[in-house]
Amino acid sequence: MTKAAQLDRDAVRIGDLVIGDGRPVVVIGGRDARWVRLRGDGTIPGTPGAPGAPAGTSADGAGPEHGDASGEGSSRDRAVAEAGPLLMEPATVADLSIVARHADGVVVGAAWAADPDLVRAAARLGLPVVLQRGAGRNGRAATLEEWLAAADDCAAEGNEAVVLCESGGHAEDAAPDLGLMRAARERAGRPVLAGLGADGGLANAAVAAGADGLLVAPGAPAPALAAAHEAATVMAALVRRDDPETLGAARAAIDRVDAALATLLERRAALAGRIQRLKPVGGFRGRDMERERRLVEAMARRAPSLGAGRLAPIMNAVIEAGLRLSEETRDGEERR
Repeated sequence: MTKAAQLDRDAVRIGDLVIGDGRPVVVIGGRDARWVRLRGDGTIPGTPGAPGAPAGTSADGAGPEHGDASGEGSSRDRAVAEAGPLLMEPATVADLSIVARHADGVVVGAAWAADPDLVRAAARLGLPVVLQRGAGRNGRAATLEEWLAAADDCAAEGNEAVVLCESGGHAEDAAPDLGLMRAARERAGRPVLAGLGADGGLANAAVAAGADGLLVAPGAPAPALAAAHEAATVMAALVRRDDPETLGAARAAIDRVDAALATLLERRAALAGRIQRLKPVGGFRGRDMERERRLVEAMARRAPSLGAGRLAPIMNAVIEAGLRLSEETRDGEERR
């Protein structure tokens, strides 16, 4: 059994975060977990001991060189503990000792993933492994078979806690191949992430394609993080079925559905406002009750448990709210 307290092949626990098996879409590098790229210099970027850290810290950032007089452990240990799950990507074999001491999971970058010995060394840490596919040192991306073989190398070391991460093809900034990501999920039965880099443009598409999570590059700009979080909330609510087992998880699932509903209602109101401008007779006087009846019947086919009788008052409230908004907007424009 690994340090990961592995659930099974299709769900992996990293710290208190569970990835896969229908769980909510996670954002690594965002709200759900951090990850950092080590530099092979014995330090963790952004922590004591890294270049620019205050004097008196040791080379590995473990606090004052002669020990921590407070008895509470190193300042880095406390920072890591407070931050939740932390993943680290080693730059050299020398980084593995830092990963083993301080990380909840190890990210095996595309260059490392091409070397079976390095993959096995990472797997032997006993931590969950995020195994990236992307451009290696030779500029060539691994094939699907090579990628899955690297996951098998981890399993051969007794570590089944492997999450596959599709990060692109033949360049550092290449977009992830979402079709190949889906194929890997189907072939291996393991959780899959989409590596977005510093661009959130494919976040919605990745979630719709079945990604269990999104990996955002360290230091990614705020718009990329916002796009990833929005996709994990709104798009995931539309395309993934939740099966929560606790009250808290069920409420969180409802919150995601409500976020999607709010987004769609806002979009519907905008379209309804456009229709009011195009109709010869707009507002409440121009309502088409026959069209509204057909709309409710069509919705009932998608929501049979609610049925037309329950949906009718809901849609009446939605339509009337849109009409009132349209009239208020028109009146405001006329006053200007």
